[in-house]
Amino acid sequence: MSGNPQLHPGTVDRRLSVAPMMDWTDRHCRRFHRLLAPSALLYTEMVSSGAVLHGDRERLLGFGPEEHPLALQVGGSEPAELARCARIAAERGYDEVNLNVGCPSDRVQQGRFGACLMLEPGRVRDCVAAMREAVAIPVTVKTRLGVDQHESYAWFSDFVGRVAESGCAVFIVHARKAWLSGLSPKENREVPELRYDWVYRLKQENPGLTVILNGGVGSVAEVERHLREVDGVMLGRAAYHDPWLLTELQARLFAQPGPASREAAAEALTDYLRVQVGRGVAAKHVCRHALGLFQGQPGARRWRRYLSEHAHREPDNGELLLQALAHMRATGGGSAPVHDDAIQWASTRSW
Repeated sequence: MSGNPQLHPGTVDRRLSVAPMMDWTDRHCRRFHRLLAPSALLYTEMVSSGAVLHGDRERLLGFGPEEHPLALQVGGSEPAELARCARIAAERGYDEVNLNVGCPSDRVQQGRFGACLMLEPGRVRDCVAAMREAVAIPVTVKTRLGVDQHESYAWFSDFVGRVAESGCAVFIVHARKAWLSGLSPKENREVPELRYDWVYRLKQENPGLTVILNGGVGSVAEVERHLREVDGVMLGRAAYHDPWLLTELQARLFAQPGPASREAAAEALTDYLRVQVGRGVAAKHVCRHALGLFQGQPGARRWRRYLSEHAHREPDNGELLLQALAHMRATGGGSAPVHDDAIQWASTRSW
């Protein structure tokens, strides 16, 4: 658990964030993303309210001080339970607590939370109001444009308006509707039409709200285009499959630089890998998040293959990233030689 004081709500910069992604954005992934983008707002995987209240909190909610700014995403539909979850999030030092009203998976629907809650805007409003009453940190909502046959802008706008009655001022909008049946979670991220114009219009009609756009964003140019219309952009799969995009955006949007090269990033992550292996964490749990570091670069396939093969064979190898880097260089891969300033940057990172 982090003992660091939480950020004041007004200091959270929302221009760039990384989406909560189940099975992906665990604490190892977040450490890697923080290394690449020191200023991005990071999110946990979604944690159900029941798990927050009754599960192993250190395993589910634990994080390091380097991960700030960091938001906890929770799933639930009972105001009293969610208020308790919000208090726990604040006590543990999270900078924000976010309510999931966008996940369409069957597993989530069975627990009566996620995208199916869009059909109950009054309940969502009451949940958010209870959470806001319980804590001083920001309480935000991540949602979709609609569900099933509810696919008009008027319906979406009315939903946001009802929830905003709670005092919630930050809405993260995945710019697709969700099908509650008939599509898998993966298909729900790809099949429904992207309607960025609806998210733009929401901001135009509600200038007092902070509107963050999510869904299908995969390049610096796209992020910059969206930021002309809304307050922030949340990256999902692109941040995971091509994580260097985070560093490119860090350089374009913020004064504090990220790593000077992909190689420097791999060397810096090695410091963290060594610590985790020393604590008994298998190397694969850290290295899997770095598979896409050299996406689009010469040697990327060799990098991925080496990590994938050796991480399983050598679970206690804290040098695995450096060995993969050496293997890639020996075969002519990599983005560029590691210069002295990159090595110095890597050596100053603390985990």
